[in-house]
Amino acid sequence: MDQRLLDKIVQREKEGTLRSLSHFEGFTDFFSNDYLGLGKVEFKNNLSHASTGSRLISGTSKIALEAEKELAEFFKSESALLFNSGYDANLGFFSAVPQRGDTIIYDELIHASVRDGIRLSFANHFSFLHNDIEDLAKKISSAKGTIYVAIEALYSMDGDLAPLRAIQQICEENNAYLIVDEAHSVGIFGEDGRGFVSALNLENKTFARLATLGKAYGSHGAVILGPEQLTQFLSNFSRSFIYTTALPDATVARNVAMVKKEDINARRKQLQENLAYFRENFKHTGLISEVNSPIQILQIGSITETNRIAQLLLEKRIAVKPIFSPTVAKGKERLRICIHSFNSKGEIKELVRLLEGR
Repeated sequence: MDQRLLDKIVQREKEGTLRSLSHFEGFTDFFSNDYLGLGKVEFKNNLSHASTGSRLISGTSKIALEAEKELAEFFKSESALLFNSGYDANLGFFSAVPQRGDTIIYDELIHASVRDGIRLSFANHFSFLHNDIEDLAKKISSAKGTIYVAIEALYSMDGDLAPLRAIQQICEENNAYLIVDEAHSVGIFGEDGRGFVSALNLENKTFARLATLGKAYGSHGAVILGPEQLTQFLSNFSRSFIYTTALPDATVARNVAMVKKEDINARRKQLQENLAYFRENFKHTGLISEVNSPIQILQIGSITETNRIAQLLLEKRIAVKPIFSPTVAKGKERLRICIHSFNSKGEIKELVRLLEGR
């Protein structure tokens, strides 16, 4: 390999931030995005596990079309289009929809998949300060062409919610199109888990929503929700949709079943009870997340100390992920603690004990 590449690996290793692939089978789960435990649900069907091609060739089945119709109806959207992942969906949307001369304005903490889609776009683009309404208003006033504003509903590395209603109003006042990534908020917020946009009744005020199916829903894939003409456009111009093998019918069917799971509200209720128990017992000032967010961030601000605490927990067979640069800014190293509906009070109590005695 090129020495410059090797030097980058060595530098990460020296800093203590070198990533590696690992599994934590048998550990207490405080690190996965399976917030409602739906990933543990067995779902058996006789459908195909092979799709045989891309959606525009042989990968579109009757089941896929029916699923998109069901998902659109459930999320109160005119149309829905399935993608293979949330990454693919964001990449496909932002690289295709904004045109040359348009402007994309995005929250500075937006997910990497949105940033990568923007990189492939010919549109102008710049960020605004995280959740800062005044900065968004200032930036949007100088934008050119058609304006697209991209935010997350629930931020995956901070666990905080966007001031969605205020952002929507700014977009409306400036004729801007609002795109909301609901990767971590669908299943958790809104009636029957329809998401944060739905909780505020802003479905008709939002141009596009991204709902991932591999986090709270414990399955795989994602869906972009929006007007019928958006689905038509993406089907014709979104490269990450056009040039990839489609999701198999077995996965598509599971997606719909988990979204409409009959006990999802009971799971959501248990999740909130567990969150309340965690926050009542662990009152550290370093917690920066919303009290009702399944993502609880303990900001530490030191690579060495973050690694030390994470290792201490692993030695007790508790899986919590340390987060470093470039995922977060240097000096804002943290532990990302995910609370689930299936975590027992005893597991939460032990986590708190270890964190407080660290």
